[in-house]
Amino acid sequence: MHEQKEIMHLIQILLPLYDNEGKPFPQHEFELVRDELTERFGGLTTYVRSPAKGLWKETSTTTVHDDIVIYEVMTEQLDQDWWRGYREELAARYRQEMLIVRVSEVQLL
Repeated sequence: MHEQKEIMHLIQILLPLYDNEGKPFPQHEFELVRDELTERFGGLTTYVRSPAKGLWKETSTTTVHDDIVIYEVMTEQLDQDWWRGYREELAARYRQEMLIVRVSEVQLL
């Protein structure tokens, strides 16, 4: 007999460390996101020690890069409307045309 595995949703938020002019965002902006997510989901994981690099083609001859921090939360229920609104709010706060919030289903072993 197999026991049923628990399925969770892993949500990742990719936040830029710098604005479009190369100025670092103030630390309190990241602390605010941390506090908001911890309050709503009871905890989070943050990858900040060595920032991840985002690379993408802007045109056929130019590549843009961005240093990012990744915030992760896990939840049983996925409230897509809430996440869509929160992504839009973060995009405005971080002055981004597109801010990535992605979700994966994970199986706890």
